[in-house]
Amino acid sequence: QVQLVESVGGLVQSGGSLNLSCVVSGFTFSAYHMSWVRQAPGKGLERVSSISSDGTTAWTTDSMKGRFTIRRDNAKNTLYLEMTSLKTEDTAVYYCARGGASLRLRIGAYWGRGTQVTVSS
Repeated sequence: QVQLVESVGGLVQSGGSLNLSCVVSGFTFSAYHMSWVRQAPGKGLERVSSISSDGTTAWTTDSMKGRFTIRRDNAKNTLYLEMTSLKTEDTAVYYCARGGASLRLRIGAYWGRGTQVTVSS
């Protein structure tokens, strides 16, 4: 059974930091590129960051570059997103998903259920 389980998000003040994790089971994690995708209130899905299967290459949306870092631990079947200098506009539900930069932005079988991150001013 495929499972992608994000850690609990939370409420953080603007300028603060928050780390998310996503534990994967049901497929060979190390064989797949992975991504974080978010959906802000009233908006569509937005790609946040992607990482290659071996963790050596990462891509991050320009607006989040320098603030968000994606990484993975293939030994632990876990994907991470380290978020710093958070802004109110980062408020969203964050999803981890199987797939890289070409991931289709449509919630499917290889997506987590999402975790809410709220940034207050």
